[in-house]
Amino acid sequence: MKLRKSGRVLLATTATLGVGLGLTSCSPSNTIDYVYVTASQNNPGQISVYKADSESGALTQIQDSPYPSGGRNPVGAVTSPDGKNLYVINKDDNNIVQFAIGTDGKLYPQQTCNTPGSAPVALALNASGTLMYVVDFYSPTTPGGPVYSSANPGPGALVVYPVDSTSGNLGGSGCAPVQQTFVDSNNATQTATYVPVGFSPTAVAALADGNSVFVTAQDNLPAATSTLGSLDAFNVGSDGTLSAVTVYPTGTSPSSVAADPTNRFLYVTDSRQNQLITYTILSTGILNPSQNPPVKTDTFPVNVTVDPRGQYIYVANYNAGDITAYAINQSTGTPSAISGATAYQTGAHPTCVLIEPALGRFIYTSNFVDNTVSGFELNPNTGALTSNQNSPYKAAGQPTCAAAIPHGNHSTQHVQAVAGQ
Repeated sequence: MKLRKSGRVLLATTATLGVGLGLTSCSPSNTIDYVYVTASQNNPGQISVYKADSESGALTQIQDSPYPSGGRNPVGAVTSPDGKNLYVINKDDNNIVQFAIGTDGKLYPQQTCNTPGSAPVALALNASGTLMYVVDFYSPTTPGGPVYSSANPGPGALVVYPVDSTSGNLGGSGCAPVQQTFVDSNNATQTATYVPVGFSPTAVAALADGNSVFVTAQDNLPAATSTLGSLDAFNVGSDGTLSAVTVYPTGTSPSSVAADPTNRFLYVTDSRQNQLITYTILSTGILNPSQNPPVKTDTFPVNVTVDPRGQYIYVANYNAGDITAYAINQSTGTPSAISGATAYQTGAHPTCVLIEPALGRFIYTSNFVDNTVSGFELNPNTGALTSNQNSPYKAAGQPTCAAAIPHGNHSTQHVQAVAGQ
């Protein structure tokens, strides 16, 4: 099944479909992670919660799962670095819902924030958990200005929220975003709760060093006239203020973006041309294209993640129903197909690919059409995947994306995966 452009699966990594990581209290059980999978079929949407077995990677839903997502059409999720909070964006209700995570993995709703624009499609946290980045599909309507919709498309918006270190609340009790200053299309300086980005934005990724954030969009001009995607690059101040670096043309339909954990390389999937594009990240936040051309993916890539060791890249291909795997050239960042099988079958129409954070040993995909989660074990020496015990696992209807936290005394690693639809 192919989705229309206005409703196709839109991804983001800090994701990114960043996933923040942290440690919870120790436990004698075999649970290595708790995995959270959003699903959009019901109203409100749902979040399935699983225990991941430390030996096999097998998933088992916890008691009381699934939970309501707090709104319609949840399309992305991210966890805090301390493992205490899960944040979910509900596209059709224009909100972000914060859930406290119990030591048993259970979810407890805390705060609901409405975004300044409409239809949030991606979110990411910085590595320290102090700033959250949310991408609205449409910018807010200004007084006397146009109301953006599918009939009257307009720019997207990047919103930054400060995160309270104690409660995990966004922007204090009032959900206040960081005030931004930018120059609008009429060359006038504006102050607002957002900065504009390209038309039909799809994903966001924040560098591990916290200095830069990147947003992909399907059109860098109004949809009727554009044939190029775009990549907005911003430098980030310690208080969350954004400084525009530049806008890069990126493929024809960029669908997701992810950075490696060393802040050297950035990867963008192009769902129209079925390719993975590489950039080198300079210390100034400027991007240089890879010295090699884009590499081929399978059909309609929608989500990308980099393993926590910075050695491998995994891409979820929606129409092909598989994951493609690549090794990273450590000098240039260029991906190349790993030896052996390079495509691994998932359930029908994977939307998101997640590497569990405790050991970086197991990979999961949310599969939109057959309502499952597929699981694989990652060989850290080769990058190859093998199917987990009893995979795929049942999920709530129309899974959209996944996030996870480590459970027990496991090393913390940086992994990210946010998505939307």
